[in-house]
Amino acid sequence: MKRILLMGLLLCFGIAQSQSLTGKVVGPNNNPLENVAVFDRTSGNHTHTDTSGKFSLENVKEDDIISFSFLGFATYEYSVTVESFAEPINITLNEAAVSLEQVTITPEVNTLSQIVAVDLKTAPVKSSQEILRKVPGLFIGQHAGGGKAEQIFLRGFDIDHGTDINLSVDGMPVNMVSHAHGQGYSDLHFVIPETLDKISFGKGPYNAEYGDFATAGYVAFKTLDKLDKSSVSVEYGQFDAFRTVGLFNLLDTKTSNAYVAASLNTFNGPFDSPQNFNRFNMMAKYNLKLPDNQKLQLTASHFQSKWDASGQIPQRAIDDGSIGRFGAIDDTEGGNTSRTNLLINHSKLLSENKKLETRAYYSHYDFELFSNFTFFLEDPVNGDQIAQREDRNILGFQTEFSDKINSETLDFKYTAGIGVRYDDVNDVELSHTKNRYEILDRIAFGNVDQINSFAFLNTEFGLGNFKINPAVRLDYFKFDYENKLSPTYDNRSESKVFASPKLNFIYSPNRDFQLFLKTGIGFHSNDTRVVVANGGEDILPAAYGADLGGIYKLTDNLIFNTAFWALFLEQEFVYVGDAGIVEPSGKTRRLGVDFGLRYEALDWLYFYGDANYTYARSIEEPKGEDYIPLAPDFTSTGGIAVENLANFSGGLNYRYIKDRAANEDKSIIAEGYFVTDFNINYTFRNFVFGIAIENLFDTEWNETQFATESRLFDEPEAVEEIHFTPGTPFFLRGKVTVNF
Repeated sequence: MKRILLMGLLLCFGIAQSQSLTGKVVGPNNNPLENVAVFDRTSGNHTHTDTSGKFSLENVKEDDIISFSFLGFATYEYSVTVESFAEPINITLNEAAVSLEQVTITPEVNTLSQIVAVDLKTAPVKSSQEILRKVPGLFIGQHAGGGKAEQIFLRGFDIDHGTDINLSVDGMPVNMVSHAHGQGYSDLHFVIPETLDKISFGKGPYNAEYGDFATAGYVAFKTLDKLDKSSVSVEYGQFDAFRTVGLFNLLDTKTSNAYVAASLNTFNGPFDSPQNFNRFNMMAKYNLKLPDNQKLQLTASHFQSKWDASGQIPQRAIDDGSIGRFGAIDDTEGGNTSRTNLLINHSKLLSENKKLETRAYYSHYDFELFSNFTFFLEDPVNGDQIAQREDRNILGFQTEFSDKINSETLDFKYTAGIGVRYDDVNDVELSHTKNRYEILDRIAFGNVDQINSFAFLNTEFGLGNFKINPAVRLDYFKFDYENKLSPTYDNRSESKVFASPKLNFIYSPNRDFQLFLKTGIGFHSNDTRVVVANGGEDILPAAYGADLGGIYKLTDNLIFNTAFWALFLEQEFVYVGDAGIVEPSGKTRRLGVDFGLRYEALDWLYFYGDANYTYARSIEEPKGEDYIPLAPDFTSTGGIAVENLANFSGGLNYRYIKDRAANEDKSIIAEGYFVTDFNINYTFRNFVFGIAIENLFDTEWNETQFATESRLFDEPEAVEEIHFTPGTPFFLRGKVTVNF
């Protein structure tokens, strides 16, 4: 009461007093909401709620308007009165459809990830291939019957299956080091698309939390903590496509919840030789609230997949009529793989601003792949089929401590983390085989043990609307390779330390505009077989990057983002898993620009689009012979999404990639393509009826392409030309979902 009287006297004398506004933000069920944007529309000051939903906003005056914004909840505006300072205020946000209006631009928030969250909720993923396509500027291609990890393209990189992008799910790494098929191999097929909740991403080597492979960037997927409702769906379509998915709530109390999910996919594809593809997925997640502000989360998942493939076919075989576009030279390609994951996440709120988070994980992984890229080039009698196999265990943990200190002049936040990852890879094999079963020659065979221990410190200095973000990461690697083809015991070991400093600047003068400058050094580790073969020299090549860009919220419903960027990579040595040899590649330079636009024209109508241009060249090669094979120079994706229009929802989207060089002198071209997909859904009570069409206009396109030297059975000489996997033609499927 005395405080209120004092404030009244001050106001009577015309003195406007600024104070701290404190409070708590909760949802409809009185659950605390973390990371709610608390923004003073009058002064421009801002903050965010902590894990317990509490906030403290400095320099607030009477009559200021405070907005509370959070994705999936209606924005709430609060008018400050004298009584607001007497005791903490309580704010309740009501759930609402996700919209751009809820996106608030502040230095503390990854706004681009928020925008992708709007994309994800407005146009949910419909297949495992679409999980990665939700990342702006990222392209994928499948070229081995649907069971192999996708080929990834981003920022002028042919990333292969994950060499230059760090991928994780719920904090568990996806990339496989020293993989039988290629470094960084990343198979995301263990994720059931319907369980996907959020996608965080960052382009470039600017985040200390992400180390190995985070050169072109990182993508962190998060699965649902709980289900809104249980559901069962069945999908059937052309080419014997069948899929069924079940998501079931098992437990939902004030202190705990649990659910399970499972899916089964089968598919023969449009190929002359059926793919005989099948994949089975299971997942279970359990959440428990413990005393003393603790949370425990247990996640278990398993997937297994088996398939046949027609492989990459040479253009000349189609031109002379030997095979059709969906034919095969060697239809004995294919493989099988499985992965079992156990993950524990624990968090404890030590105080209002101090938090401790720990995760530990274990994965068991099996892989077997049969390929034939050159047909009869090396073995004119038996053919050139190869087998790549491995049996892997991955163990690791990571602990992070974060603290935040607020004052009237400076906000300081830091996160310090340590962790380790151990890969135990047994019987890593490359063999020359015949009809899958007969081993003609073992080219490489051994055991890999790789340890990566690390520590990082991320600091953030908030000076009003300006944030400085210095950070550093330190990685230690130990590589061991036991060569089982050696006549005597041969076990070699090397170790290396790498430091990755980062320095980022972010300026947000208001909730609708942000400028940023990001700089940093990153790396990707080389295959253990490269490390020991090269005596531990030049085994962790650095990547130097810089981004200059901005995010502009032109209206509540229109957001535009852009970035100009550069990335320089040092000399590296690459282990070619398909040949069992080490190849050096020189220094490279990539310069580019990214554009993105999101527009919510109506409550039910959403437009989105991204365009990306890259100039990528090898530095040490003569002009005209300095192209980086398969590096895309222009890509674009976009579409229209309709949500809740008289029980209808759906969308029309496209992806475009320009022609690009397939070899160093651009004498061989990988053809670009423009493909359009369509889907529509109708909701009736608890039922959702849907139709999805891939390649709506039946475009003839090549999904993956390589400049390969090969020889057919009856050819006297080898020929180098484009070998490709044909993209899916018009592909119709229907789906029925029951929610309960």
